[in-house]
Amino acid sequence: MDGFREHREAIEAAGGTIVAASVDDVEKAGEIAEGKGFPFGYGVTRGIADQLGSWWEDRRGIIQPSDFLLNAEGKVMASSYSDGPIGRFDAADVLKVINFYESKK
Repeated sequence: MDGFREHREAIEAAGGTIVAASVDDVEKAGEIAEGKGFPFGYGVTRGIADQLGSWWEDRRGIIQPSDFLLNAEGKVMASSYSDGPIGRFDAADVLKVINFYESKK
């Protein structure tokens, strides 16, 4: 999340919007979101994970990392699913991909 905080202005300048979400309640999610500068949802459920096609870990009751890059029409341009801490989008790479797609317009 900190990488997206660091690259937020550049991503927004390139036309991107960052949104994050967590299984945590509103208070805990608010603590994580503090200072990030982008919307942060809370209360992600197994049903939401299933709709996204994400891996839900029953033991801890959490959704594993699921990242999506959508275009302006809501089409998924890139996605990443993980079953652990490896495999998350890197903010600098996301910015490069946004700039690439924008250059092709």
